[in-house]
Amino acid sequence: MRNLRHWTARYVYNRTRLMLREHSYPDDPWITPEAVRLLTSMLRPSDRGVEYGSGRSTIWFAERVGQLTSVEHNEQWYATVSAKLKNRGLSNVDYILAPRGQPKELGSTSEYTRTAFSFAEVSIDFVLIDGLYREYVTRLMMPKVKSGGLLIIDNVNWCLPSQTHAPYSRTAALGPNGPVWAELARDLADWRSIWTSSGVTDTAIFIKP
Repeated sequence: MRNLRHWTARYVYNRTRLMLREHSYPDDPWITPEAVRLLTSMLRPSDRGVEYGSGRSTIWFAERVGQLTSVEHNEQWYATVSAKLKNRGLSNVDYILAPRGQPKELGSTSEYTRTAFSFAEVSIDFVLIDGLYREYVTRLMMPKVKSGGLLIIDNVNWCLPSQTHAPYSRTAALGPNGPVWAELARDLADWRSIWTSSGVTDTAIFIKP
């Protein structure tokens, strides 16, 4: 049976509020509204970015930055987003279809995560982590981000401890979600961070020293 314990009055309010906002702003990425607002002012037309997990964010980023690489594992969704890019006339996106890998493969060795090796060190202005194998992709992409660049992790509350009220969040008592996230938490301790929450899910923006 599905766990509905998080369906408190506060959660229902936050969820309804988020749904109304997504209806009013259908072109915004599926990250927190506060993260959208911050990124609107932080991104530059000359930026080169990467996203793992495509969707509304692909169009949104492509219309605001110079170059975007987007990595997607779902073939049907890849076709849908490709059509949208074509309809918008956006040619600054390198859109990569990368299978998630065989069940016996670890996330760290899948074709999906191996796409990170194609980027040079300190060559990326921002990266959005919103797809598969998030801990492995985050670990591989951190060295690729320039000083002052952005590491954006969606649903970060599932991975790192916080005081958020969003459901399925990691508390300080629980700690990071596994040994890789524990390692990443230590590495990210020196990065300035902006943690945003909609009360439904969280998006964190880490700024590389």
